[in-house]
Amino acid sequence: MGTTVLSLRIDGELLDRLRQHAAKRGMSVQDYVVRTLIRDDFDQRFRTAVEETERFYGVR
Repeated sequence: MGTTVLSLRIDGELLDRLRQHAAKRGMSVQDYVVRTLIRDDFDQRFRTAVEETERFYGVR
């Protein structure tokens, strides 16, 4: 799996908050943002899988 560059423009206040959150975890801002995106993507895929399983078994 290759990598691609994603450039974002964010305001200074948000960047400061990201730096604080990353520092609490001993991470760079880049690593913190990537892990957050990965976690959110997993959460969404997991939720979708649960909903599809519930529909399949008629739970809802």
